Amino acid sequence: MSNVWSGLHYRRSLASRVTLLTTMAVGFAVSAVAFAAYATVKAQAIGSLDESMIARAEQAADANSLNALAREQVPAWALGAANVNIIYISVLTTPITIYPFSNTEGTVGISTREVDVAKGKHETSARTVWWHGERWRVVSVPAGEGQALVLAQSMESTDKMLDRLGLVMLLFGVAGMIAAGLAGWAVARNGLRPVRRLTFVVEDIARTQRLEPIPIEGSDEVARLASAFNEMLRALAASQHRQRQLVADAGHELRTPLTSLRTNLDLLVQADATAGLSPESRAELLDDVRAQIEEMTTLIGDLVELARDEPVAPTVEPVELSAVIEQAVSRVRRRAPEVDFDVRTSPWWVTGDADALERAVTNLLDNAAKWSPAGSTVAVHLEDGTLLVADQGPGIAAADLPHVFERFYRSAESRSMPGSGLGLSIVASVAARHGGVVRAGTGPDGGAGFWFSLPGHPAPPDASTGTGTLGTTRSRVKETSQDRSARSKA
Repeated sequence: MSNVWSGLHYRRSLASRVTLLTTMAVGFAVSAVAFAAYATVKAQAIGSLDESMIARAEQAADANSLNALAREQVPAWALGAANVNIIYISVLTTPITIYPFSNTEGTVGISTREVDVAKGKHETSARTVWWHGERWRVVSVPAGEGQALVLAQSMESTDKMLDRLGLVMLLFGVAGMIAAGLAGWAVARNGLRPVRRLTFVVEDIARTQRLEPIPIEGSDEVARLASAFNEMLRALAASQHRQRQLVADAGHELRTPLTSLRTNLDLLVQADATAGLSPESRAELLDDVRAQIEEMTTLIGDLVELARDEPVAPTVEPVELSAVIEQAVSRVRRRAPEVDFDVRTSPWWVTGDADALERAVTNLLDNAAKWSPAGSTVAVHLEDGTLLVADQGPGIAAADLPHVFERFYRSAESRSMPGSGLGLSIVASVAARHGGVVRAGTGPDGGAGFWFSLPGHPAPPDASTGTGTLGTTRSRVKETSQDRSARSKA
């Protein structure tokens, strides 16, 4: 039932909920005040009636009055001349004997309260009884030894007054609830005007896709909400800009190898048709096509890696970084035989994805080999968890240094060289996923230098973690690289 009420409640508009809650709160308050006022007035009215009746009963309880009562002469001064027709008097003696003297028919029932007053146990008593279809107030006072004077008076006038008071309270309560509802509606309408304005602006943004900041007025909660929404808009605009830039850059980068690939294929088709291409030229064209296909495969893989919203969950385990570096160096040496690699490593164990780490190191080595002159040496030094990859090339210009890890960023000098501009951005992404950092600068020999730092320990984890020895880790890295090569060929 509570779920149904909650669903119905929250399907209403905010203004209607505020109006309803305000009306309910004021209604409860008015009802409580009206009930308390009615109870207070009722108690005071009955108390005043009791005081009046007890005073008249005590005045009538003296000896002369009782003698007059014995002669069946009711003194008007004792009973109150204005109310003689609704007064009932009886004298109670012990043992219980009732002497009624009244202008009405019948006898008001005597209870133990009146008997206790006659016996002297209580000074007075007062109670309400139903008699002749009306409510009567009955009081008793002592009237001598073993006697009590019982006085009863109809409460018709008091009940009429209380009924009128209850009706007035009810009418004022209903009017108060209506006024509270109108006031709540006015407060909700005026107080929620900034919320409605913010809602209109947000709906306009959703409809038009214009990510323009919302004007902020004041410093209240609505202004804070608008400020937070502006922050979200800025983040969304930045994400949209990066997405558009990624699509534009990807289209630009893919266009060049596709055009070259189509040209080479057209040449092969024409050569086959005319039989005018030598075997050497044909092999050269095929090698060029194969290289372009590999370049496109690498580019598409990089794009998928960077554009993926949630990376595929990697196999996270202890990895020896020096073994990963050696494996990456052996691969890059085959691709760049004209460059020497000065490898100096010390044991360093990290927790992470060996495949991603090897790809990041390979990208750093490929970048260094690309910028290194023939016969130069690339320094590959690992010490205390920081890998330095430095070449002897021209270095990085100061204007390009802040942008080297951006996606598709390529300096003016690198536009004529192979590459997509994604390798270093992947390095930065891998470093961030492993809790590390990467920075670029000038190396010891004046060329470009990259420092790739990862948290870890120089000693391997305990055997209880399930991690193997150094040789086991190296062989696992080799097997992973071979598996990935097989998958890329497939």
